[in-house]
Amino acid sequence: MNASHSPNRRIALITGGSRGLGQSAALHLAAQGWDVVITYAERVEAARQTVEAVQQTGRKAVAMQLDTGKSNTFRGFVRALQDTLAQDFECDGLHALVNNAGNGSNVPFMETTEAEFDNLMNIHLKGVFFLTQALVPLLVDGGQVLNISSGLARFCAPGKATYATMKGGVEVLSRYMASELAPRGIRVNTLAPGAIATDFGNGVVRDNPQVNAAVAGVTALGRVGQPDDIGGAVAALLSSGLGWMTGERVEVSGGMHL
Repeated sequence: MNASHSPNRRIALITGGSRGLGQSAALHLAAQGWDVVITYAERVEAARQTVEAVQQTGRKAVAMQLDTGKSNTFRGFVRALQDTLAQDFECDGLHALVNNAGNGSNVPFMETTEAEFDNLMNIHLKGVFFLTQALVPLLVDGGQVLNISSGLARFCAPGKATYATMKGGVEVLSRYMASELAPRGIRVNTLAPGAIATDFGNGVVRDNPQVNAAVAGVTALGRVGQPDDIGGAVAALLSSGLGWMTGERVEVSGGMHL
């Protein structure tokens, strides 16, 4: 049974919403009137701080633990989410799913082990596939899925072969989702950030001056991205003004490697 629509409430689930791009997305969506459920893998305190920041905007927020690399936990997570939606939001459906959770990798193709490959695949591709599959029944008709990819699916950088391969898979998957979920009016798009100054990848873009300068040097707008550049883009892509867009890849990179 499909989830019912609440005309007075929009709820987004953001995986990996406790910090970085996910946290910024939660705050930008809250500023536009969305309530949010965020997931976190381990950082309970960061999740709590994000929830409090959203609540300070006057919107509701809840944090739930989820390891998106463990697909055998998804069924239990969905049951817990249904309880959370009923108890905390007094509804039974989501209006948007943002598949944002992820980890980094910096290993050359010839040195990548099968275990490293499987770790990234489980989180970035298998996790996105089967978590979305599990959550689609909770999406209202006319809802949205936004998958976070990477500029690295278009251009190349040393040590990113495995990570970029998974993101390329997500971009293809997004088009298939868009096609197969269209009968319910569910839109599916992909947002591909460029290099962003967060703690992702041990904070190398944010904290290493040489890397920061190198990224800025190949970016048309002359600087590295900031979390709010992506949080604002997430909110824009989920807005009603883009209701006729589905199956698209939107890169938000400041013009990296044009």
